[in-house]
Amino acid sequence: MLSPILVLIGCLIILDDGYPIVYRHTRIGKGGRAFYCFKFRTMVRNGDQVLREHLARDPAAREEWSGSRKLQRDPRVTRLGAFLRKTSLDELPQLVNVLKGEMSLVGPRPIVAGEARLYGSKIALYKRVRPGMTGPWQIGGRSDLSYARRVEMDCEYVLGWNFQKDLYILVRTIPAVLRSSGSY
Repeated sequence: MLSPILVLIGCLIILDDGYPIVYRHTRIGKGGRAFYCFKFRTMVRNGDQVLREHLARDPAAREEWSGSRKLQRDPRVTRLGAFLRKTSLDELPQLVNVLKGEMSLVGPRPIVAGEARLYGSKIALYKRVRPGMTGPWQIGGRSDLSYARRVEMDCEYVLGWNFQKDLYILVRTIPAVLRSSGSY
C-alpha cells in the first residue's frame, strides 16, 4: 500500500540531491547485535565530514551536539531532507527492518555504537528489546529532550512493557508526527 509513496519520495530525493536514495547505518539491536537501519537519505553525501568541520568551528553547535546528539540547524540536511525528517517520512524504509525482525513497530529508537556509552550501565536494558520505529521518545518530545531523559524513557519503557502501552504509543505517534514538535 505504501509503494507509491515510497517511489515518489525516492524520485524526489534523486531530483533534489541525486543518489543514493536510502541510507543505511549500523545500529545496535536486541542482544547488542549490529544491523543496518534503513532511512531515506536526508543529508548531503559527505555528511560526516560536514559535521566534523561544523563542530570544529562552532562551539555552540558542539555543545548542542554533545547534549542531544542532534543539531537544530544541521548543515548536513538537504532541503527535502528537512521536510522528510519533520514529517518522519524518512523512517518509512525501517518497515524493511521490521519485516526482517531487526526492529519492531514500538520500542526504544535505534542507537549507534557511539551512543551506547551515554546509556552507561543501563545499556543492558536497551539491549533486552528490539528497537522500534516509534517509541516513548518519539511521542515524548524527541529532540527537545536531553539525551539523559531519552535514556530514562527507554529504560522505563523496557521495565514497564505491556501490549496496551505499545498500542498507546502507536496511537500517540500520529499526533506527535503531525505536530512535528522536536523533529529536526
